[in-house]
Amino acid sequence: MKLIDIIKDKLRPPTPLELIAAELARAHVAKLDAESAVDWGIANVEYNKNRITRLNERISEYKKEGQK
Repeated sequence: MKLIDIIKDKLRPPTPLELIAAELARAHVAKLDAESAVDWGIANVEYNKNRITRLNERISEYKKEGQK
């Protein structure tokens, strides 16, 4: 392929198929980002559940010590 052909190819408007393929690729990336956010969110919820349980146990321990 000649240099002029390469330049012409880069300057031509994309075909509908190329536009669809590019949008599909962006959709896949967006889905991966959303899945990562879900994974992070689930882990964050679990972390805070465990934290709440731990802190409630500590409160109970300190209340019992204060009653003695």
